[in-house]
Amino acid sequence: MIRLDYPFTKEAVRALKAGDVVSVNGKIWTGRDRFHKHFADGGALPVDFRDGALFHCGPVVVPVKDSPDGDKWRVVAGGPTTSVRENPYEPAFIERTGVRLIIGKGGMNARVLAACKRFGAVYLQAVGGAAAVTAQAIRRVPNVYFLDTFGAAEACWEFLVEDFRCVVGMDSHGTSLFAEIETASKARFDELIA
Repeated sequence: MIRLDYPFTKEAVRALKAGDVVSVNGKIWTGRDRFHKHFADGGALPVDFRDGALFHCGPVVVPVKDSPDGDKWRVVAGGPTTSVRENPYEPAFIERTGVRLIIGKGGMNARVLAACKRFGAVYLQAVGGAAAVTAQAIRRVPNVYFLDTFGAAEACWEFLVEDFRCVVGMDSHGTSLFAEIETASKARFDELIA
């Protein structure tokens, strides 16, 4: 297992290979459809994503009252959402923000893979279907942005994570596990129907 600590440096990201298991630690932000559309339309971003992580996630977050640590929020479910919806936006987001980690499920297209290769980013596959378990790695919620504008599921949440485990699905060298599986599956399918 490879430990990644925020800020996620270009050197650390370039050292990763598709298939590596990583432990993400530190600050990450969520962003889904409305967030990406806002960005594409030229809207200002609430934080500096350089050397950061963008998590495709619509978490279930509840308010906390009288927390001894002063916490205002607690994540009860924080699983990844399907990333392909963000394919039209992600290459420009990677280029313009300097984000290093894109976290989601299901992979992304060849244009995103090319942007990862060119700018030094990776796509991390988080475990889908285990949102309550994933939430255990989210230790604090320091901030939330666009809550009133986008709603809770589409807001940009800032999380502090500890030992958030993922697999490198697309690396910065042009390798995609998703593309490899698709190619192998097609070859096997062609054998079976021949």
